[in-house]
Amino acid sequence: MSGPRVEILWFEGCPNHKRALELVEEIAGELRLQPAIELVEVPDAEAAARLRFLGSPTVRVEGQDVESGAEERTEFVLACRIYRSEHGVTGQPHRDWIRAALVEAAG
Repeated sequence: MSGPRVEILWFEGCPNHKRALELVEEIAGELRLQPAIELVEVPDAEAAARLRFLGSPTVRVEGQDVESGAEERTEFVLACRIYRSEHGVTGQPHRDWIRAALVEAAG
């Protein structure tokens, strides 16, 4: 089964995007999806604003950030992104968020 379009936005200097890519690939494999994954490097503040970049890594499925409520945020920065959930604070989105986004996009 094919899968949705996934973008992982990142900037040079923040290592967390590698683990985010691994998470997307792991979860897609569990779901038997083959998403079209694109790594999008954000080179500067101008690109960060244009891409609505909330920090590295930003994971979007079909154009939607996997973190609920992220579309309301307006601080676009070249920084490592911190994710907060009931599981604590980490440098990657929670796997349940990625799974839910992939399942929803796959229909």
